[in-house]
Amino acid sequence: MIISTEECGYCGACVSVCPRNILELSEMKIIAREGCEECAFCRVVCPLGAIKEGKNEI
Repeated sequence: MIISTEECGYCGACVSVCPRNILELSEMKIIAREGCEECAFCRVVCPLGAIKEGKNEI
């Protein structure tokens, strides 16, 4: 997944729905640990469309 830092509103919606708890909101930054299964829950709930498919840094 790719999270656009320019589009992200840091609301934490993606963090709250991640079934693997790999996402963390820390000091206005989304941090992802290893283990993303590309389930897309985070993409679906993002109100700003800041999360896209693909490999990347978060």
